[in-house]
Amino acid sequence: MDINAAPTKEKNRLVAIDAARGFAIFGIFIVNIGAFSAPYFIYGGATAAWNSTVDRYTQALIDMFFQASFYTLFSLLFGFGIQLLKDRLVERNIHVSRFLAKRLTILVGFGLIHAFAIWHGDILLSYGLIGLLLLLFIKVSNTSLLAWGAVLLGGSVGLLSLALYGTRNALGGSNQLAITQAITNYRSENLITIWSQNYHDWMNANGGIGFFFLIMVLLPLFLFGMYIARKRWLHEPEKHKTILRKLWLVSFIGFIGLKIGPYFVGNPLWLSYLQDNIGGTFSAIFYIVSITFLAQRKNGQRIIQPFAAVGRMALTNYLMQSVICFILFYGIGFGLYGSVRPIVGVGIVLVIFTGQIFLSNWWLRRFRFGPFEWLWRSITYGKRQPLRKLEG
Repeated sequence: MDINAAPTKEKNRLVAIDAARGFAIFGIFIVNIGAFSAPYFIYGGATAAWNSTVDRYTQALIDMFFQASFYTLFSLLFGFGIQLLKDRLVERNIHVSRFLAKRLTILVGFGLIHAFAIWHGDILLSYGLIGLLLLLFIKVSNTSLLAWGAVLLGGSVGLLSLALYGTRNALGGSNQLAITQAITNYRSENLITIWSQNYHDWMNANGGIGFFFLIMVLLPLFLFGMYIARKRWLHEPEKHKTILRKLWLVSFIGFIGLKIGPYFVGNPLWLSYLQDNIGGTFSAIFYIVSITFLAQRKNGQRIIQPFAAVGRMALTNYLMQSVICFILFYGIGFGLYGSVRPIVGVGIVLVIFTGQIFLSNWWLRRFRFGPFEWLWRSITYGKRQPLRKLEG
């Protein structure tokens, strides 16, 4: 396999897409910090454990503006990126399915290491495995992409929401024994104990029918991202200003109605799947179109520019966040697991992410790729790729 190993030239990069990816890494971290530092996302009990006024408002704001808004944004961008890569491969007469299968299989490898050695909340394994299903859709029409996405997402959300509504009186509660066990094990100084608990949590979150529903949620978002890339709305926003304005308005209404609206009716648990997966899709579209509009203005460019470098090193920054949290919260490091309240978690994210902005910009002034982006690329091509900007 012999193709030009240079990254996309800087002048040809879509800065809004890089910035949106960086913004997604920030939003995902805001949500992940709660799951990394405490067991309540899997086993319930957050309301009882975090019961102060500040706790409740912090959790509500995260739920409305971050929860399920940024993994959806990242998923749209993942599909978008797959389509861009496919187009470049076609231009260079490279076998698309073979190349993408290799690249995604390597991502599965990263995901396996990350999921079982660092954190059960990994998304790389799911992205790699479900991304392989995209190979079935590489050649389908734009209409088919939309239809498959709408049917899969709408059907799965509708069915599960009906099931949740039917059992609404049994929803809620917590597994106190599992909570206590998780806190004890993650605070342990024994790495095997930590890994064992991590594996147990991964199985609880992803085992059985859970992974099936994850496919039904992520695959449609990948398909929508491919569709957006094919339409070139974000490549040429000036040319597609009318459709982008309509998308912005519709997604804003959906965002407010489905992400914030449930709080006006008591935020019932049975509505959570609809709130997250349909409301989250609307909010993701709203965010990406808003960032695209900002990129068209000089003042807006100054706002989004710091996020762009983070987005270009998304894999490295995502893994860096996990390693830092592993050290902060588990017993082989500082052992803070189960003792950090939501507002403190947000503060930790702001400090770490600010550091990542500076580090990413510093790194990319000297190097072509982030460290893990370079490793991923080198394994894909089967040879060491130039890393320093003066190489090659």
